[in-house]
Amino acid sequence: MLILLATLIFFTRLPFWRLIDVPAEDFKRVVPRWPLVGWLSGGLMALTLWLSSHIFPITVAWILALLVRMVLTGCLHEDGLADFIDGFGGGTSREKTLAIMKDSHIGTYGVIGLIAYAGLMLTMPSTLSRDTLCILLVCCDCWAKCCAAQLINFLPYARSEEEAKNKTVYARMTLPELLLCFFGGLAPSFICVFALGWLPRQFLLLMIVPVLVLLLLRLVMKRKIQGYTGDCCGATFLLCELSLYLAVLAAYPYWF
Repeated sequence: MLILLATLIFFTRLPFWRLIDVPAEDFKRVVPRWPLVGWLSGGLMALTLWLSSHIFPITVAWILALLVRMVLTGCLHEDGLADFIDGFGGGTSREKTLAIMKDSHIGTYGVIGLIAYAGLMLTMPSTLSRDTLCILLVCCDCWAKCCAAQLINFLPYARSEEEAKNKTVYARMTLPELLLCFFGGLAPSFICVFALGWLPRQFLLLMIVPVLVLLLLRLVMKRKIQGYTGDCCGATFLLCELSLYLAVLAAYPYWF
């Protein structure tokens, strides 16, 4: 229970830290429970989209839904994406890349990356229906977090614990934690496909796309910095999620 509370404290701005003091050691094991946070963030986004779509045009409702997660997480993932693109775009060596990523200032690469990411995400309501978007907000969020979480199993941390932004180096997953991570990431999609019939079974095939993105990013990180950082995890989450939305967008006329 304390580790779940640590996960909510780490990945959201909700004041769970007021309830009880969580040992620092528990924050090293928060990543396997990251997809469970997707149930909260994805659910709140879906609720926001559904409610606000009764008042505003679908595009405005979609933007409000995305803003809810940004507020909930304090733009944790977006900050990671900007730092990641800045570092990997402008870094000419491992040391330079890590230094750029640690710099709190955003550069040209980061700005362009965030604009491109936001532009692609904002195209979704032009093709996808409101109900489909509400379902995807939960399923894509959880599965992308599960994919991104695998970085801590694939790569070592690129910095020392003292050099880490949050002074925490995540522990690699045990087998029970790995199963918990996949349960958190897969359960919403399997429920929507098999139990509720809200998504076609072909959606499960599209879930391979974020896995391919994860493997590609892992290769890039291994070659560039010989490991991962927290920014890498945040960037991987958003890029995996975006890739799944784009896959659905491409398949929508045929499978949905």
